[in-house]
Amino acid sequence: MRFLPNSTLAPLRRDGLDPVSDLTEIREARRVSRLPLPFGFGVWLVTGYEEAKAVLADADSFSNDLSNLVGKVDVPAGFTPGGLGFSDPPVHTRRRKLLTPEFTMRRLSRLTPLIHTIVEERLDAMAERTGPVDLMESFALPVPLLTICELLGVSHRDRSDFQRLSSARFDLFGGASASVGAISESMDYLLEVVRRQRVEPGPGLIGMLIREHGDELDDLEIAGLSDGVLTGGLETTASMLALGSIVLLRDREQFQRIHDDDAAIGPFVDELLRYLTVVQLAFPRFARKDTEVAGVQIAEGDVVLISLSAANRDPALGADMDGFDAGRKTPPHLAFGWGAHRCIGAELAKMELRAAYPALVRRFPDVRLAVEPDKLSYRKLSIVYGVNALPVHLG
Repeated sequence: MRFLPNSTLAPLRRDGLDPVSDLTEIREARRVSRLPLPFGFGVWLVTGYEEAKAVLADADSFSNDLSNLVGKVDVPAGFTPGGLGFSDPPVHTRRRKLLTPEFTMRRLSRLTPLIHTIVEERLDAMAERTGPVDLMESFALPVPLLTICELLGVSHRDRSDFQRLSSARFDLFGGASASVGAISESMDYLLEVVRRQRVEPGPGLIGMLIREHGDELDDLEIAGLSDGVLTGGLETTASMLALGSIVLLRDREQFQRIHDDDAAIGPFVDELLRYLTVVQLAFPRFARKDTEVAGVQIAEGDVVLISLSAANRDPALGADMDGFDAGRKTPPHLAFGWGAHRCIGAELAKMELRAAYPALVRRFPDVRLAVEPDKLSYRKLSIVYGVNALPVHLG
């Protein structure tokens, strides 16, 4: 991957918190462009906001089924990642219907006290430390990890493995085969969890699926749905918490606003989701037939990649979309995707972010970076963008 042309890798690279200039230039030149990749099929990159929405919403013209890549790249025959992101209707419709009741605001509200408890416990642990603290390791990662594990209903002993397997699938330095391997390992791990809960269902999502739908769902499908929840809710929220903290640490006025005003957190989080867009690329789409997007002809079998980070900063959305402005009326963004495949856990992620940021700045009002901003180590090539470590002095 790292040896491919810059124009191909631009959607996966950043300059600090911002997309690289190459990606902006690609969008300005052509909002739907063909990538120079050595495959026997076309690969297209969509960078415009309206064009991205159109592709994401068009399930008739585009498939999400990863089996479309079998025999084309390093995806083995019979590989099934499960979950929602790589499935099409009617399978996707049926699976999403099973999960939707658990992700309504009414059902999620029961997690509010738990999320606040997790946040406070992590802050308590940080307060006992001396010297610099890695905010990524001590706060940004454990908060969504513990929340997702409680939601799924898995034991504490599984949590470190969940974190490792969630991270590995998004790092593309190892190529497609390494990412597929991480997904397969995660599925094997969750299959074992499901088999244990077939005997004694737990209190979480896995136990619910077994109790209420165990006769119609086999172990592989339950593991796949659980893996989708893990994938969508762990690494993404951890990256948002860490990168959003960097935004707060470099903007003391915004830091103070979040500290003082409960009403400020909602607009802050919404603008932050647009500005950071940690999921840089949507799940790939596969053209079911010859089709057209913004006047560009795409052949049946071609792959379409949607740069969510480019689309969310499209100047067509308003003035200074490359800047962060929590005071603006943030336009509808694509940080959670769009259409039938919009992230089912979007509201859960917002709940965690809204709880974590105010608690952090109020507990540690003098927190500051322990290194110069340009010394922070970011992921070099990952679908989910993030920082490797975030050392801070708590003050």
